[in-house]
Amino acid sequence: MIFQAVGDHRPYPDHEYTQRQWGDVAPSQVRLDQLVTTKRMLDLDALLAEDSTFYGDLFAHVVEWRGTLYLEDGLHRALRAALQQRHVLHARVLTLPD
Repeated sequence: MIFQAVGDHRPYPDHEYTQRQWGDVAPSQVRLDQLVTTKRMLDLDALLAEDSTFYGDLFAHVVEWRGTLYLEDGLHRALRAALQQRHVLHARVLTLPD
């Protein structure tokens, strides 16, 4: 299995972080098998596009809440990493209080 679980929503409270605030969170490595996705569907154009990060952050966005890591943004990056047989993803991890 690639991910710990596949979800279809964000179970954690709204953090109200803007793109600029996400940019202040230092990236770190996260294992794919520790992530729970917040989306079930992916647009293949986003996965296969060579410039998929041109308009967004270079790093995936992960929210840690109650000990679980939720992949909020960057599902296409995570799947691309898995297809390249990599087990880790560089992501910005935001830890929310309980």
